[in-house]
Amino acid sequence: MTDSIPSPWAGEDLFVLAGPCAIESRDFALRTAEQLRNIFATAGVGLVYKSSFDKANRTSAASFRGVGLDAGLDILAEVRDQIGVPVITDVHDASQAAPAAEVVDMLQTPAFLCRQSDFIAAVAAAGKPVNIKKGQFLAPWDMAKVIEKARIAADEAGVSTDFFVCERGSTFGYGNLVVDMRGLTIMQETSGCPVVFDATHSVQLPGAKGESSGGERQHAPALARAAVATGAVSGVFMETHPDPDNAPCDGPNMLPFEWLPGLLAELKAIAAISRGK
Repeated sequence: MTDSIPSPWAGEDLFVLAGPCAIESRDFALRTAEQLRNIFATAGVGLVYKSSFDKANRTSAASFRGVGLDAGLDILAEVRDQIGVPVITDVHDASQAAPAAEVVDMLQTPAFLCRQSDFIAAVAAAGKPVNIKKGQFLAPWDMAKVIEKARIAADEAGVSTDFFVCERGSTFGYGNLVVDMRGLTIMQETSGCPVVFDATHSVQLPGAKGESSGGERQHAPALARAAVATGAVSGVFMETHPDPDNAPCDGPNMLPFEWLPGLLAELKAIAAISRGK
């Protein structure tokens, strides 16, 4: 069982938040977590297994959302205990923060909700590290105010926690996102928090397929390499799947497992150079 934050989260080495977009089943979660644990152990890169019990911001009402809060948290607890990796999940509502915090090692907030003050306060007060995604509509320096809200809420709740700010691309016209690499350094300097780069949502094409979002996964590795090379990034977020073309959500931007060994080796080497090691 993982009882504490692994050392990479403290900034000693690059860590990666990785896993399928949504929990598809118990067996699927346990199998993919074990596969990823082995891939990351071989690469020597810290893994936090990511999968969501609910995807509340899907394009269509008919889209797959996940297994739900109760079943999802039970599954994540099994992943944490049986596979021995820390876990992270999205929460979409203030009421989900406390129960999720009882199970996972880290919480994540969706980009669309970064300006919802009560939601950010509830997640911050839950007492677990939080990866707060920058909205596609915000400037990098605007995240300083989001973090200010989170710190006030944590102080008022009497909890000490770590906050991370996450870049996932900015809206560029309709159905497209771009990444301004200057924003990684700006967010680090203005928020005072470690920065996570979301490589796979940054190549998403929102709503591009009508009933769902599209994506250009082929560009995610290049963006990840560039982000780590800035020297401002402590962690990389990447959704990954054994068969992304047949995944029930976010398939077009998820990375297949077979891409990971080579990419992790590159990111580890670039991180060492950018940090002067």
